[in-house]
Amino acid sequence: MSAKPIVPFSEPPYLAGLPSPYYKATHLAWQKVCRAFFEKHLLEHALEWDTAETVPAHVFETFAQAGMLIPSLPAPLPVDWLKRLGIHELLGTVKVEDFDYIHAMIYCDEMARSGLAGPGGSLTTGIAFGVPPIVKYGSKQLQERFLPELLTGKKRTCIAITEPSAGSDVANITTTATKTPDGKHYLINGTKKWITNGIWADYSTIAVRTGGPGPTGLSLLVIPLKGYPGVSMRRIKVGGQVSAGTTFIELDDVKVPVANLIGQEGMGMRYIMTNFNHERLTIAIGATRSARVALAAATEYILKREAFGKPLAEQPVVRHRLAKCGALLESQWAWVEQFAYQMTQLPKETADVELGGLTAMVKAQAGIVLNECAQCAMLLFGGNGYTKSGQGELIERIYREVPGARIPGGSEDVMLDLGVRQLIKNFKNKTKALERARGSSKL
Repeated sequence: MSAKPIVPFSEPPYLAGLPSPYYKATHLAWQKVCRAFFEKHLLEHALEWDTAETVPAHVFETFAQAGMLIPSLPAPLPVDWLKRLGIHELLGTVKVEDFDYIHAMIYCDEMARSGLAGPGGSLTTGIAFGVPPIVKYGSKQLQERFLPELLTGKKRTCIAITEPSAGSDVANITTTATKTPDGKHYLINGTKKWITNGIWADYSTIAVRTGGPGPTGLSLLVIPLKGYPGVSMRRIKVGGQVSAGTTFIELDDVKVPVANLIGQEGMGMRYIMTNFNHERLTIAIGATRSARVALAAATEYILKREAFGKPLAEQPVVRHRLAKCGALLESQWAWVEQFAYQMTQLPKETADVELGGLTAMVKAQAGIVLNECAQCAMLLFGGNGYTKSGQGELIERIYREVPGARIPGGSEDVMLDLGVRQLIKNFKNKTKALERARGSSKL
């Protein structure tokens, strides 16, 4: 059990002394070193840096040198590559070959303990979502050119899918990549918007149109960004996650070798969709912890704040509001834990099919729960929760960040619809597989 009483809702049940079937000794040891590392190098100044809208460059360097960008990649990790680069274990605790999605979940959860998505996202979004397509689908030559510097943090990258007129509607992006007459290069023209980490990125894994309309015309390329001819970038002012470097990118006859193609032409949509599963689960984990931070802060506040002659915690209406959000929060966390466990048990190809739709739903639900918990916290803090300084400052900031969980990675309504469509598709495919062959009396 925990050595001292903890504020209700402030920790996941497994850290509040309650039994869980998911966590092995390696997971518990990983949680301890993760918490110590994040508290020292990120969480102590997270709110301060987010207010300044930029996390200092030395923080990224510290994470890179400690190998603490690596856990943002999907499990299992690219073990052969990491060992080639001299990375054999993480924080002296977990061997890279033993790292699983429970470890990944703990990493994301601990990083989000500031309640803010921006500081952690400023460090990890690029490698978490920009590198996996190269690892999974890139040619050996492409990997040799880019992975050594990207995996060690010597260079930074980002994922660039969204455009001004195509967000969740990925199949209709318009940025084009046209081959030069000699067939050796692509010329890229178009714009990308709301690209997290873009302003700091040396490279981008970018979705482009190499063929006709629709999903079959899409491909993925690696393109240089900072200082590269034809590329211009500027930061975008957004309502939340302000320190994550949201960027507008313009591409004007940007020339890159054909060898920068990831995988095959026309397969971009498939690559993007499988990459989205990791992104959506990561968002769900972080958003659930942000909801926990908000609700725990509200609980602590109502225990000391008095109104009408007694603490707010003695007001039934206050307890009722807190209870409803607490039930949502713990149900959501249980779903996230279940998801992470399932990811440790299923091959990646099976998980993409069986959990793809559910991943969209768990991401959407995380945003809904965060909205409820942040709103509850703001209402219980009253005027303090609506103030950008003082004891309610964090609650005001978390509430402002809610759309950053509900829109990126696939907007909420699209995710809910996608989830059900994928479940129905799987059901129909399995039903069809059981149908009797025509003219046969056998099942």
